[in-house]
Amino acid sequence: MLPSRRGLPARVPAALALLLATTAAAGALAACGDTGGLRAAGATPAARDPARLWPGLTPASSPAYDIGEVEHAVVEGVAVPGGDIRRADPVAAVRAEIAAHPDDYAAAKAPYHETSVRMADCGTDGSGDGAGEGRCPVLRPYYRDLTGDGRPEMTLGFRLLPAKLTAVRVYTVEKDRLVRVMSYEDAVSAVELAGRTVIVRSPSEVAGYEYRLQWTWDADQRAMLLTSDEMLRTDDGGRHTKRPSTSPSPSATASPSSGSSPSASPSSGSSSPASAR
Repeated sequence: MLPSRRGLPARVPAALALLLATTAAAGALAACGDTGGLRAAGATPAARDPARLWPGLTPASSPAYDIGEVEHAVVEGVAVPGGDIRRADPVAAVRAEIAAHPDDYAAAKAPYHETSVRMADCGTDGSGDGAGEGRCPVLRPYYRDLTGDGRPEMTLGFRLLPAKLTAVRVYTVEKDRLVRVMSYEDAVSAVELAGRTVIVRSPSEVAGYEYRLQWTWDADQRAMLLTSDEMLRTDDGGRHTKRPSTSPSPSATASPSSGSSPSASPSSGSSSPASAR
């Protein structure tokens, strides 16, 4: 007699039924072990404490180089109507910075003289090209709350010419005044905004690698601080242009001045972490 769907027929001896049931259970357990059971991953390396070198070395009490860790500067002469940073003129912010550093921009042999010449293409009082338009070296601004106070900051970039560098700046508003809280310039591959952080990617001299620097808002310093400076592998096979020897020191999810999405660029006069590499 063939077994029914509900189990073994009644005439099968009890001992045989028990044997079949035991075999089935063992098979089921073996199958479970073959499909996801725990398996040894091999020996785990022993944890080791960091080995401190030169314990007798006198600790340094001050930095050897000023790399501009904290940037907090009021931008004179740029209005912020109603304390709304979206109403501040990004071109005026760049012009104020250029005026404050004539050695970098004004003289015929200044390193970024072409930037100062091209600022004429940005126009005044709404005439000429605006930020992010035509020959104006100022890139369009992006707005996002980077300080956590519920109000947006302005992330702005402009081209440093003829050096083909990009200046990246972040501005906030304090008591209806425009305040620069981050300043960096380099040969920039991309700029991103993530949470309270500005990420700048730059090409490396080493094929297949890039620099990734991160600035994060610090409430105690009231500035964006450089919190990470890494050299990472890229997935483009090292097809990067070489970092310019003059280096001194975008694609983000933020709202640009026109209401679309991200991009970025440096101002002179500030030291750059790139110079310390």
